[in-house]
Amino acid sequence: MRHGKKFNHLGRTASHRAALLSNMASSLILHKRIQTTVAKAKELRKYVEPMITKSKTDSTNNRRVVFSYLQNKDAIKELFSIVSEKVANRPGGYTRIIKLGNRLGDNAEICFIELVDFNETMLAASAEKAGKTRRSRRGGAAKATEAAAPVAAPVAAEEAPSAEVVEEAPAAEVAAEEAAPEAPATEESTEEKGEDA
Repeated sequence: MRHGKKFNHLGRTASHRAALLSNMASSLILHKRIQTTVAKAKELRKYVEPMITKSKTDSTNNRRVVFSYLQNKDAIKELFSIVSEKVANRPGGYTRIIKLGNRLGDNAEICFIELVDFNETMLAASAEKAGKTRRSRRGGAAKATEAAAPVAAPVAAEEAPSAEVVEEAPAAEVAAEEAAPEAPATEESTEEKGEDA
């Protein structure tokens, strides 16, 4: 009986399934992205993500545990040096599955499975999105005023020179006011000097 065995056996014996997942995990670590069926990718995700978590702490025991699954020295070297540095701050979710459609021969669903931190195009896109701020409901009203602004722009351009003239006149008055108080201040200082003498 198969009570409680919920994982996908992938139509293979236990040893064949273990070998398949080991090879796919090694390929994923070395190449950072592989193409496979969706069923295999979902099983591979459950298989490889605990290994990536183990690689965050580089100890002899963790290397031996991961090697018992992968049996590939190059993949171990890559995992514990390059991959573990990239995923050091990520708390989980190291892989991404991107569905591609159905295969022509047997109509199986195929997909890419990739390591999240190694896809440069998605990282660049997420960096652009991170620059945007969250919009409130009032953002629609601001867009409406911006749309109306180009119509009113020529009128504002005609009014701009008169505004400059108005600003220049007070500036001249301020300069005159600054000059006027200085003269009485000098008279007061001479009067004070005269009283002292």
